[in-house]
Amino acid sequence: MSAGTFHRPGETLTFADLLPGISLEELNASAALQTRVDRKYLVDSVTAERILSSLPARALVLEMAGLRSFTYDSVYFDTPARESYLLAAHGRRRRYKIRTRTYLESALSFLEVKTEGARSATVKDRIPYCPADRDRLTAEGLEYISETLGAFGTLPDLTLLGPVLETGYARTTLYLPGSASRATIDTDVTWRLPGTRGWTLDRKVIVETKSGSTAGALDRHLWAHGVRPCRISKFATGLAALHPGLPSNRWHRTLTSGFTLRPEDHA
Repeated sequence: MSAGTFHRPGETLTFADLLPGISLEELNASAALQTRVDRKYLVDSVTAERILSSLPARALVLEMAGLRSFTYDSVYFDTPARESYLLAAHGRRRRYKIRTRTYLESALSFLEVKTEGARSATVKDRIPYCPADRDRLTAEGLEYISETLGAFGTLPDLTLLGPVLETGYARTTLYLPGSASRATIDTDVTWRLPGTRGWTLDRKVIVETKSGSTAGALDRHLWAHGVRPCRISKFATGLAALHPGLPSNRWHRTLTSGFTLRPEDHA
């Protein structure tokens, strides 16, 4: 994408500074959760800080090289007919997303294929990818997509796939040993269409819990404070917000309930 990677001003939540740390190796050994149920919440930044600071269950925060917040950039791929988007928009039981994800601090990239099938279980498959190729699909990448989605039973015309949306955010990851669940808190969530300016989610954070079939400790804590799951997808909701002509009934409540965007901040 010609616009390049995002700049983010570093709006972080300070609650994580007080928690014990956990390494990536320990986190993956305890709760890799590549197959999981995701619950998502759109929370006011001030409210999120208050609720997360009062989490009664013991929580650990991912820490690497002294950092507890990490910058992610993702590029999503779809066909001109928006086949992947429309599968989500129409609530199809078997749907998929294709993206590259780059971890800016470590300069690592992956090509990821996320599928959702029975009982809303999400499966994420991925392979290492060259950061320089983050906004395009290589021959190796297309072969991997073909194998993964072919096994899933849904395969688009790979020759039509191209970048349609870029997202960026700062992420803090929690592990809750009592329920063997994990959660992510994303701040400064920013979207950009190819070749255009970015737009940042204003004064909101996205909390996503990742657990088995039963709700985790953070889910129950959020519910006790009146915060309920909502429909939000960085891919689909972001694309709907920037492309008002796309069908967006599944995300209408989210897009009309305090979901406001401001122009991306630049250094």
